[in-house]
Amino acid sequence: MKTKLLAILVISFLSLITVSGQDSTVKINPVGTWKFEAPYAPEGYSSGTLVFSLADQKTTAQMNFAGNGNKFPAEKLIISNNSLTFNVYVEGNTVAVTLKSEDQTKMSGKAVYSEGEVPLTLTKVIEAEQQKKR
Repeated sequence: MKTKLLAILVISFLSLITVSGQDSTVKINPVGTWKFEAPYAPEGYSSGTLVFSLADQKTTAQMNFAGNGNKFPAEKLIISNNSLTFNVYVEGNTVAVTLKSEDQTKMSGKAVYSEGEVPLTLTKVIEAEQQKKR
């Protein structure tokens, strides 16, 4: 009887360790349109959209600044679990962007360029919101 109880306790303990040891981070799926805010960025670069697309099994990104018709493609895009990094070339500067997912609709991070570091916050544009704009 004692051996059965001991065996059940050991199995329960090992199961608990296995379950709690698993990574609880959710892999980010950035595909879609994200509005970004960078209040400390230079004028003209403090807001806009970041559009992630899936083409040929590869995720691509494009940054658009509000009031500016130019589109800046992301280079060296790396998605890893709940974070992503990429570079954008803007007016002669390479801007290194690092973002971390807070949940399915929010990301935050920073953009580092020759003048310094700028914090970023992103909010995913919901499909119904996109339909209204069309």
